[in-house]
Amino acid sequence: MTASQPPTTAAELRGAGLRVTAARVALLETVRHGDHLDVEAIASGVRERVGHISLQAVYDALHALTTAGLIRRIEPAGSPARFEGRVGDNHHHVLCRSCGAVADVDCAVGDAPCLTASEDHGFAIDEAEVIYWGLCPACSTVSSS
Repeated sequence: MTASQPPTTAAELRGAGLRVTAARVALLETVRHGDHLDVEAIASGVRERVGHISLQAVYDALHALTTAGLIRRIEPAGSPARFEGRVGDNHHHVLCRSCGAVADVDCAVGDAPCLTASEDHGFAIDEAEVIYWGLCPACSTVSSS
C-alpha cells in the first residue's frame, strides 16, 4: 500500500486492534455507505453482503467498532440509535421531527467553537453533541400544503 492510498477496511480493523471478520468488514462498509442507519438497516445491509448474521452479533460488532473509533453512534431523543462512518471531527446533526431524516451539519464558525463551553467545570471537553430539530424540505412542503 502506498502513502497515497487509503487504508483498507481490513487494515483499519487490524489497526484498531480488532479481529478481521467478514461480518465486521461488511458492517463497517454498510455504515460508511449508509446514511445514519439504525441497527435494523445495518443488519439488513450486512446480511445482503455476507448472509445470515444474528442481531446480537450486529450489536456486538457495532459496540466494538464504536469503541475503536471507526464509527460513531448518535442517539437523538425519542429515536433509535443511529450509526455513521464520519468520525474524527466534531460535526453535528439536523433531524426531521416528522420523517426522521438525518443530515450532517458542520460546526457553525471556525475550529469547533462549540467545544468552548461557557463553564467547563474543570472537564477537559473533547466533543460536543448538538442536534438541530425541524422539518426537512419534503415534510415542510407537505405541512404547508
